[in-house]
Amino acid sequence: MSTSNLLTKQKSDKLPPTYPLIGSLPSILANQDRVIQWTSDILLDSPSSTFVLHRPFGEQSVLTSNPANVKHILETSFSVYQKGDTFRNTLSDLFGQGTFLADGEEWKSQRQVLSREFDNQEFVKFYETVVSSKIINGLIPVLSYASANKLELDFQDVLERFGMDSICKVACGYDENSLVPSLPPSVLGQAFHDALRISNKRFNELVPLIWKTKRFLNIGSEKELRSKLDIIQNFLKESIEKKKDEVGKNNNSQDFLSLLLISGISDEDFLGDMVMNFILAGLESVSAALTWYFWLISKNPESEAKILDELNKDSSNMLTYTHASIYESLRIYPSVPVNSRTAVQDDVMPDGTRVKKGSRVSYHNYAMGRSEKLWGSDWAEFKPERFLKRDESDGTMVVVRRDEFEFPEFHAGPRTCMGREMATWQMKRVVAAVLRRFKVVAVMDQPGFEPKFISYFNSKMEGGFPVRIVERV
Repeated sequence: MSTSNLLTKQKSDKLPPTYPLIGSLPSILANQDRVIQWTSDILLDSPSSTFVLHRPFGEQSVLTSNPANVKHILETSFSVYQKGDTFRNTLSDLFGQGTFLADGEEWKSQRQVLSREFDNQEFVKFYETVVSSKIINGLIPVLSYASANKLELDFQDVLERFGMDSICKVACGYDENSLVPSLPPSVLGQAFHDALRISNKRFNELVPLIWKTKRFLNIGSEKELRSKLDIIQNFLKESIEKKKDEVGKNNNSQDFLSLLLISGISDEDFLGDMVMNFILAGLESVSAALTWYFWLISKNPESEAKILDELNKDSSNMLTYTHASIYESLRIYPSVPVNSRTAVQDDVMPDGTRVKKGSRVSYHNYAMGRSEKLWGSDWAEFKPERFLKRDESDGTMVVVRRDEFEFPEFHAGPRTCMGREMATWQMKRVVAAVLRRFKVVAVMDQPGFEPKFISYFNSKMEGGFPVRIVERV
């Protein structure tokens, strides 16, 4: 396409055709197994980095990878773009009335509670102790056993077990001990993973009446969801009862639930929702990020060599290059590829896109990480140096904080992830511990094979991430 045509182009050539009543249903169905990649392709071809997807019966979804629009959604017009009733009606069976689905004063109140605990240095120390212990006593022994016995591991499963055991211990003092060399079935972990998968399917159902009817009749996926939620709710109830008894006798516990109880919160529904949302926020996000990180490192030996060099030399544990490599991995494979809100009134975005009240509005992290406009012509390359610059005062390399609306992996605006620093610290700790001792070798069936990127709120590799673990000498 000539430069003049580019300048006059007004919309993406890849926009799906729209028909009366059914909207773009044929294209949606044709791409339902690769919806993230499909919508990303359209956005990257769009001059405004925004398009409107027409769903059946007049419903509209606005998708954008335009940083100005992202800022508008997440900050400038924060009150216009809320979770809304559709989110709550669809997801409250799993998330309850917790922070994830809350709006307005309810959200502010819960945010204040979370802020108080996240600012508690004793809680942060407890979190770091739990994660460090789980790395030393859980993750490393599993990898050592696999290496010694030349076993093939599903590293995605291993990292999810690490995430499950760690976050539940931090949340309420419970450790399922699923991260042991035998890798036993994890009943609670599987309940959480299945509940997220089915709830995500609900959220993306073209005709919500289908899942609502299945729930009413208690059949199919909705029957499965109910059984998984029963396991989770029983776990929460038992945890609250146990912690109330413990705190009544000794208020020295530092897990999240104990701190809520010590602060005087006693309503069991509120406690259950807060703990549930805390667990769900950290359950798969870190493991998803790390899964893709180790895949990228396995493909980029030069970056791995730089990380190893830093691990051998950096006594301060700042691990600047390692930190940058984690951000670069999150750019290419974001743990949350698409994040959505509901427009509670008509609006116009900075690029002129008109938004109707009730529309789902989503910013597309996956597309933003692949944007030549934002990252240059070499966007497809794994280059941690994008997130590094030299400090003019002493000549050392420091991590660059990209504009949060160009790189909103930890969200942005008032709902910015409060656990950002803790999650980044955790990822650095895992990377350092694993790569110091082991080489993670991806096991793929043929040259050029690349795992399929899928998402159930958080990103995953379809079919897992098979690896061999080789101990360094």
